[in-house]
Amino acid sequence: MKPKLIILSSFLIFVLALFSCKTDTKHTSGQPKIASVEKQEWAIVIHGGAGGMTRENLTPELDKEYRQSLAQAMNTGRKILADGGSALDAIEQTIKVMEDNPLFNAGKGAVFTHDGKNELDAAIMDGSNLAAGSVACVTDIKNPIAAARRVMTNSPHVMLTGTGASQFAKEQGLEIVPPSYFYTEKRFNELQEILKREKNGTVGCCALDKNGNLAAGTSTGGMANKRYNRIGDSPIIGAGTYANNNTCAVSGTGHGEYFIRWTVAHDISALMEYKGLSLREASELVVNEKLVKAGGSGGVICVDKSGNVSMPFNSSGMFRGFATADGKEGIFIYKDEDKRQK
Repeated sequence: MKPKLIILSSFLIFVLALFSCKTDTKHTSGQPKIASVEKQEWAIVIHGGAGGMTRENLTPELDKEYRQSLAQAMNTGRKILADGGSALDAIEQTIKVMEDNPLFNAGKGAVFTHDGKNELDAAIMDGSNLAAGSVACVTDIKNPIAAARRVMTNSPHVMLTGTGASQFAKEQGLEIVPPSYFYTEKRFNELQEILKREKNGTVGCCALDKNGNLAAGTSTGGMANKRYNRIGDSPIIGAGTYANNNTCAVSGTGHGEYFIRWTVAHDISALMEYKGLSLREASELVVNEKLVKAGGSGGVICVDKSGNVSMPFNSSGMFRGFATADGKEGIFIYKDEDKRQK
């Protein structure tokens, strides 16, 4: 080969290498710099709902309480993963902590329906084999996430609803409580104030364990003031919950009808699998472009098979947190916090 051609070829190779090393920043607004350089042994990411939380409408005391509650839940799952436990165990136990905490719209803190009742939904999915289970519109199962897991492991079905789901939970030995257990004064007062603004919220967890398995789980009290046994995206596999070892695990929170119609959780996985997008690129594209154009609000938490974490949202805030095996971690509420994360 002639010297000039050698020089030209070398220059082209250099240019191509330079561009391949650049990170696509098109969809990275508001995201923390937490991408893994090497595959993580384990990783966990949680959310406690997305919505209108701002520094103006959360008192310092409530801000502190939410952060402590998020940390408590996340540390429950983190210990399980660090000790070699499964992603499924980490997710179930982490979400149970949030279901038992009246701060969150799940379990004990579930919002009230138009008729003054609490109707709960939950789902869980195993990324290693695409097994999934969910329950919807239940009123007396203390921890719906535990029932969802039993549907996945101890039945041939994916989704059970209403009284049938409760009967199944009883047969599985899960704790059944009177509907009054879910009553909290704070949530009831929200209903009595005519719910000036519809309130959504959910809790969720995604995890990667030391065996390389991904899993996702979501639990919710649904939309405040809902009617007609409305069911949102949380218990619907591919909409609010999805996990696949080949790509990622996703849990969503927001306006469920949009998450259902745009199959948000699965769409993120599909963009990674078929278009080769990174976790951050795919999740930002879906949440901050597709959903925004459609008029849907909310966010997702997700982790990929290498332990990279992404937590995009298009609302003013989202209760969220993450931890990875390399020691990185964070608890966030407001939109600008991730930008300050180092």
